[in-house]
Amino acid sequence: MSIQQTKVSTTLEESTSYTTKQWMKFFIPSFIGVLLFLIPISVDGRVTIGLGVMAEGLQGAIGAYIPLFMTTVISLSAVGSLAVKATNGQFRSHPFISNVFDVGAFWIVLRFLGAAFAIMTLAGVGPSYISSELTGGVVLFDLIPVLMVWFLFASLFMPLLLEFGLMDFIGTVVRKVMHPLFKLPGRSSVDAMASWMGSGTVGVLLTTQQYENGYYSKREAAVVASNFSIASIAFSLVIAKFLSIDHMFVSFYFTVVVCGIVAAIVCPRIPPLSWKKESYYEPVGKKIDEVVPEGVSTFRWGLDQAVSKADQVKSAGSVVKKGIFNVTDIWFGLIPLVMALGTVALVIAEFTPIFTWLSYPFIPLLNVLQIPEAAEAAPAMIVGFADMFLPAVVGSGIESELTRFIIGVMSLTQLIYMSEIGILLIKSKIPINFLELFIIFLQRTIITLPIAALLAHILFF
Repeated sequence: MSIQQTKVSTTLEESTSYTTKQWMKFFIPSFIGVLLFLIPISVDGRVTIGLGVMAEGLQGAIGAYIPLFMTTVISLSAVGSLAVKATNGQFRSHPFISNVFDVGAFWIVLRFLGAAFAIMTLAGVGPSYISSELTGGVVLFDLIPVLMVWFLFASLFMPLLLEFGLMDFIGTVVRKVMHPLFKLPGRSSVDAMASWMGSGTVGVLLTTQQYENGYYSKREAAVVASNFSIASIAFSLVIAKFLSIDHMFVSFYFTVVVCGIVAAIVCPRIPPLSWKKESYYEPVGKKIDEVVPEGVSTFRWGLDQAVSKADQVKSAGSVVKKGIFNVTDIWFGLIPLVMALGTVALVIAEFTPIFTWLSYPFIPLLNVLQIPEAAEAAPAMIVGFADMFLPAVVGSGIESELTRFIIGVMSLTQLIYMSEIGILLIKSKIPINFLELFIIFLQRTIITLPIAALLAHILFF
């Protein structure tokens, strides 16, 4: 018997000796995680997930106070980071303070910029293009409240997906599909499902944590974050209603799915994503092995890996502590950047002609694809890089239903928008920069636009 066969035999013998408590340690938390993150439910005619019900419930209860609360958090983030920097690293031995507040000068500047924008927007003072309801107002009053409550519950409950074996089980079972099709581990399917049912930001948060824990390589993390953090069904319906095409939502979302799958197959195989290294996050190294040994069923091996992973969790307190740490890190570290960079992106989109200029090359392409009102629709092809909702705003005044249909599809398949996903990725340790994000955005646009146009012409024939 070979060494590999001996190892497998030993592992399977150990798996049969798991106690009922060990099996339940995998099954119960994972089952709750599936209910919260992956099972769609209908509430008041809207499709959402359990996590979404909690997030929307909390936002409905305290929504009026969130802008003031988060302005305070953003301001404390700026002041705290400057104070820690002034102490010359005296707090570096304290992991919480060091991780949240010990940042570089560039990030400190952005935190102060975010604080300034938040205070001006909340108080209605300063330049109108900052505090406008189209710029700072969108970020502080519309975007940040959603991010605050979603990140709160996602961070607290995400260990149910990550720590108790569910990712290991699903990853092993579906690897034979994900790896040849997308060149990704099987567990990336969970990221996509969490995005699809809940929120794209939840998918990015999952991806970031998986990368930092050694379960995605640099290339895999960049691919998953930029191609699988898809818009939720709920938000897709919002876009469809805003563009007055909700009466054909099934056809609309089918087109979104087809375009998204094609882009997810093509983009990882071309630069810049294909140039990313297969090495893992250096501080932890590679922690994943989804390869199923010979002579063992995929289901059996996945189950064994899952129970083994869950058995490593020694206390509920450590899991809760990690969740709280993630919440504070996001609130103090990410939200200020959303306020700063999101406002800047929207100011550029609303008050400068930059996106209009960038859209000029799309006019002849739209004409070739026989899309009506090409000149009016062209800015919608590029303005989504600033914010996902802006293409719908641009397209809402267009008369052609076919054109509005295509604009809606594009806004949901481009994925990379700086007011939210882009900032998350830049802030994360995933090796992807601003220029690469813009290139991927353009690639996804060029790849999906002809497909969206073809399907639209068929549907509207």
